[in-house]
Amino acid sequence: MKHKVLWALNALLLSTGMLAAQTQTGESMYRASCAQCHDAGVGRAPRREAFRDMAPERVLAAMETGEMITMGMRWPADGRRAIAEYLTGKALGTSLPTEPSPQAMCATGASFNVIGPAWTGWGRNTANTRFQDAAMAGITAADVPRLKLKWAFGFPGELNANGHPTYAGGRVFVGSPGGKVYSLEAATGCVHWYLDAGSQVRSAISIARIQTPAGPVDAAFFGDAKANAWAVDAANGKLLWKTRVDDFPVARITGSPVFHDGTLFVPVASGEEATGGVPSYECCKFRGSLVALDAVTGKQLWKTWTIDEVAKPTKKNKIGTRLFGPSGAPIWSTPAIDAKLNVVYVTTGDNYSEPGTRTSDSFMALDMKTGKILWVRQMTANDAYTSACRLPDRTNCPDVDGPDFDFGASPILVTLRNGKRALLAGQKSGLVHALDPDKKGEILWQVRVGKGGTMGGVQWGSAADGSNIYVAVSDIKRIMLNYTNTTDADPGQGGGMFALRLDNGEIIWYTPPIACGERKRCSPAQSAAVSAMPGVAFSGSMDGHLRAYSATNGAVIWDYDTEHTYQTVNGVEGRGGSLDGPGPVIAGGMVFANSGYTAAGGAPGNVLLAFSIDGK
Repeated sequence: MKHKVLWALNALLLSTGMLAAQTQTGESMYRASCAQCHDAGVGRAPRREAFRDMAPERVLAAMETGEMITMGMRWPADGRRAIAEYLTGKALGTSLPTEPSPQAMCATGASFNVIGPAWTGWGRNTANTRFQDAAMAGITAADVPRLKLKWAFGFPGELNANGHPTYAGGRVFVGSPGGKVYSLEAATGCVHWYLDAGSQVRSAISIARIQTPAGPVDAAFFGDAKANAWAVDAANGKLLWKTRVDDFPVARITGSPVFHDGTLFVPVASGEEATGGVPSYECCKFRGSLVALDAVTGKQLWKTWTIDEVAKPTKKNKIGTRLFGPSGAPIWSTPAIDAKLNVVYVTTGDNYSEPGTRTSDSFMALDMKTGKILWVRQMTANDAYTSACRLPDRTNCPDVDGPDFDFGASPILVTLRNGKRALLAGQKSGLVHALDPDKKGEILWQVRVGKGGTMGGVQWGSAADGSNIYVAVSDIKRIMLNYTNTTDADPGQGGGMFALRLDNGEIIWYTPPIACGERKRCSPAQSAAVSAMPGVAFSGSMDGHLRAYSATNGAVIWDYDTEHTYQTVNGVEGRGGSLDGPGPVIAGGMVFANSGYTAAGGAPGNVLLAFSIDGK
């Protein structure tokens, strides 16, 4: 038992970056996550000695695109390479490029001006509508069927492309799992600048003009997987400031920091829901928060916890590990700004341990100037969950056992046709909620669109125009693999696209998912965020397809299969895979989308794709 506990804990610590970098040798990672099968010859796992006759490239391919991808996705690119070299005792024939080649850089240092077509941050605007108007889109619904690939950019050595792109000033800004942040020329994909943040950057990058003592600067704001908020000069990538917003070991920023009136609002989540699944881990102590920073200096103005009280010892689990609570209620998504009421809205995740709190799985409204909680509307009570609840060893699963119906989707603030307003978000429960922000979150309507589940219902969010909200359904069914603590997706379940009337939630149309056929590592689930423009809603699928739906009747008017290899503009080996997490960005006559997402059985990929009319 002790050996298994140490193995599971080490695997989680390695995957979340909690072990020091110097301990992550090929040998240590192998012993932490591979030895339990390969040293013992479990099932079809080759014994360790067999690897000595293999080329390291073969072992690396198994972890990146083959039968061991479910384990390989735990490690960064350099970690996978180190394991392959350790197991075979041979060096890989080619090095991993981590910096753009001189040929990938833009030939001239073009000036940058934030004015013009833009999609900045996660929601396109501070209301999070994810809707691009006709002037900014630069294309019409009639143009969409003519979209063709213009260029592909490859993220070196990655299995996922999960950083949400941003468009401003004719450039695309995007982060990567390896911690690289790029500023690309939208027309060609050449690199204006790049920086190494040192940790995964999946938050959308917000661009805004700030007034510094030296004059106005167009700043790019983002967060990383170590809970650092960053501000850099959008023109050249020069650091303006960097602020750690939470000291918890696995705290992270996944939602986009939002700029408004000189203040940056930063949501804070964590990886403790996964770490808490290890029986020897004292689960759990993290609590989510929203942090307000001065956008010019990075100085903290206020910090509001989603749970008022600090976690205290509660009981011991069956192997004697002390447990703590309450915990959790992370903010995974991007806040919405209500300038009329001077309020910032967030949606929260579940609790990680008991007791449950009134602020988990909730909409929350906070005073923009002070951070005071003005009201809370909880949609699922007593939802405590860790990864243990889906593993064979459920020791650290809370007694209430989920149902893990947290919010991954951002709140959307809209004005209805009658002049009243609504605050909307889909939930992993499968429900879409509409609240009245002017009546302290009074429920206007609720509509079920999915079955719900740990990765079900509405996963990453929707888009809203003046009439409808466009909702994609995840409903991934997870299949536990018998040789690891990870899962594959059921190719026969999930997906579907809805249009609901903003006024009352009436279903305007529903388009069923398209089957996977014989494609491997495939799910029809539509987990990625939806994006919209006049007459069209875009939705990416775990099956690798990016589709455009008619806003009128839900007909698919354009379908691009991203799951193939690409000749990239930066010379990196590129391949597409599942679409999940970020949705496409529409601006300046182009559409930009990432492809590659291995979670829950998805297909790997490492490309940012740019589309335009006829590829010109």
